[in-house]
Formats: sequence, structure tokens, C-alpha cells
Amino acid sequence: MIATEAGAEGINLQFCSLVVNYDLPWNPQRIEQRIGRCHRYGQQHDVVVVNFLNRKNAADLRVFELLSEKFKLFEGVFGASDEVLGAIESGVDFEKRIAGIYQRCRQPEEIQSAFDQLQRELSLEINEAMTRTRQQLMEHFDDEVREKLKVRDQDSKAYLNRYERLLIQLSQHELAHHAEFLNDSSFRLKSQPFPNQASTIPLGLYELPRRSGDAHLYRLNHPLAESLLTRAKNRDLPPAEIHFDYGQHDGKVTILEPFVGETGSLTASLFTIEALDQVEDYLILSAVTDKGRLLMDEETTRRMLSLPATACFPVADIPALDFLEHHTRERQASIQRAVSERNARFFEDEANKLDGWADDLKIGLERELKELDRQIKEARRAATAALSLEEKLAGQKHVKSLESQRNQKRRSLFDAQDEVDAQREKLIEKIEGKMHQQTELLQLFAIRWSIQ
Repeated sequence: MIATEAGAEGINLQFCSLVVNYDLPWNPQRIEQRIGRCHRYGQQHDVVVVNFLNRKNAADLRVFELLSEKFKLFEGVFGASDEVLGAIESGVDFEKRIAGIYQRCRQPEEIQSAFDQLQRELSLEINEAMTRTRQQLMEHFDDEVREKLKVRDQDSKAYLNRYERLLIQLSQHELAHHAEFLNDSSFRLKSQPFPNQASTIPLGLYELPRRSGDAHLYRLNHPLAESLLTRAKNRDLPPAEIHFDYGQHDGKVTILEPFVGETGSLTASLFTIEALDQVEDYLILSAVTDKGRLLMDEETTRRMLSLPATACFPVADIPALDFLEHHTRERQASIQRAVSERNARFFEDEANKLDGWADDLKIGLERELKELDRQIKEARRAATAALSLEEKLAGQKHVKSLESQRNQKRRSLFDAQDEVDAQREKLIEKIEGKMHQQTELLQLFAIRWSIQ
């Protein structure tokens, strides 16, 4: 759906989870209204907001800087955005001030000076309003509610940081001779790791997330990250023995404590499934102790692989490999069943939509037929009551015209039912053509492990 500003006015869109602001309104409240159409009660997914920005326009850049960096308008769970709105709305007319700058200032220096003045005037007022709001939250919100809000915010950031951290760790290993890592979220690519991709993988500063205009935004679907992942997944890794050092881990992992001092075997496999024109990858981890104890929860295995470790030496073979492969096949079958069940629900939803459309069409046509029947009865009564021959003839012509319309509506109803049946057959054929699952199972590595 493409909407004008009308999309911010009272329309509940909690069935949507992606908002794209083609242009950012000058009024922060309007931004919140747009987001609030989707991010509301009944929303079942995280709402992603994409803001388009004209980076060549100095005024647009300063507006975004004010909203995002200074007033932190886009920060989440009960963050600054809720507090800033009230302050701006009840104080300086923010939208008019911004419009005045756009109309009055022409040179970058004038724009910079005007926005600096606006920022100074608003900062004090907003800081005071934020302080008052936080005090009210502390006074009226239960401790448990405040803790849950804080935990939710931390969990969201930790979830994102987990994948960012994994991507950086992979990059540190793969780019050891090509990049200088400045910290945990940025590095400088000094030489080309993939000479044939020099046009899409430029040298220079990379940041995750980008904090400066001179840096390249490093993310999972960046050509450099994709190439590193492909190379790592396709690397031939012979069986090896890995010693995990729980004592060197910064923190406590309760689910691993029962396995300290244990040894065993582990396999990691990449399972790819393609169905309904969609390709999905699943990482299947299977681990067992030498005492025959299977690590049933894959989270336990993931946690073990996050521990500091040293690779000691290659090993000739992996004990219990057949058992691990059998467990991997069971997990593969379980994933396939889950995908099939999800696709079955998709088919059911599509069929229900088709049936709903058919019902609406049928009800509408039947309503029109009933209305025509009523008009025909009235026209017949009027023709019977007519006194002159001319009036009777005109009445009968009107009746025949209405009867012709009714017959046409009846044919439309039959045609609509035939169209519904044809649509259902097309849907079934389309789904049947895509129901065949193409799968691939690739073993990434197999190791002997121990936890000290």
C-alpha cells in the first residue's frame, strides 16, 4: 500500500510490519503517527521503519540530525521519542520553525546557523520535559513494569548485537591479512581479499552500524560479508579436536556447567530447503558426549561453540559419527515437516481469501437481484394501474428492461461462480507446482570436543 499523509490519520495497519518514509515530515508528531499506525496493539511482528533521506540537501540532513541524534526521536522502548513529542508540541512550533528555515536560508552556512539556533532553543525545553516525564514514570509505574520495559529494550539490542558480533568475529578471522580492526564494530580494509570483486568491495573504513558519513555500512548482505560467508561455508575442514575453556569465558553459562570435564563429538550441517519459491537455510548442530549423552537442546551446543577454544590437532575419525548423522537426519525431517505445515497454512489462507472474495461477490450480486425483483414488481403494478394504452405500453417496456437487467445479473452470478472455480483450480495448480521441496544437506565440519 502506498499512502499519502492520510495513512497517518486514524487507520489501524497492525497487519503491516514495514514502514517506509519516502520523506520525513518536519513535525515529529506526524512521524510517530505514521509509525503508530503499524506499531500498535495486535501487531505480531517487530515493526521496521525505513527513512529515506536526501543526503545532498543540507537542511534535510540537519532535520534528521535533530530528530535522530539530538532528540533521539527514533529510540525505542519508552525511550526519548515519547517524551520529546509532548515537549515540542506544547512549546516551540517546531514545524513552522523548520518551514521558515527552508524558505529563508539558501546557503549551507545560513542553514547551519539557523539549525544551531533552533537546537539551542529546543534542547533546554526538551531536556526539562524529559526529566519531568521520567519522574512521572518512576512515580506511577510499578517496579516490575519498569524492569520489564528495561529488559525488553536490552533484549532487543542484545539480539541485534549477537548477530553483529558473530559477523565481526567471522570477518576478523577471514580478513586477518587484509584489514585492521579498530574496535568491535569497525575495521579498515587495506587490501582486496577478492580481487575479482573490486568494484563492489571498495577499500576503506567499514562500520557496523555506520556512525560516520565516510564509512561503508557493513551488514550481512554487504558484498564483502556475503563473500566471506560463502568462502567460510565452502571451506574444506578436516576433522579436528577442539578444547573449549569454560574458565576463560567472561560470564556464566548454566546449561554448560554439567558438561564441564566431558568429552564428545559434534557435527555442524547446513540444511537448505526450497519450497514455494522460497529458499531457507537452517544450521543443524548435533553433539553427544563420549558417555552417550545427547545434547538435545541445540542452544546448549551453540553456547559451547561460543566458548574460548583452541584447535589441537586433526583426528583420524569421529566416534559416534553415524549416531550424529542419524540425529541430523531427524532434525532435517522435523524442519521439513514444520515447513510443510507452514505452507499448508499458507495454502489454507489463500483459499480462504478466495472463498471470502467469492462470498462477497455472490452476496453483492444476490442483493442486486433482489433489488431488481422489487423494482419489477413495482413496475408491473404501475403498468396494471395505468389508464391509457400508451402508459401501459411504456410500463411493459420498463418491465422488460428491468427483466433483461435481472437476466444479465443472473448470468453475471453464474459467470462469477465459474471464475471462482477457475481461480481455485489455478491456485491449486500453482501450489502443486511449487509443493515439491528441493533440499540439500551439507556437513560443514565434524570435531572431537572437550570442555575444561
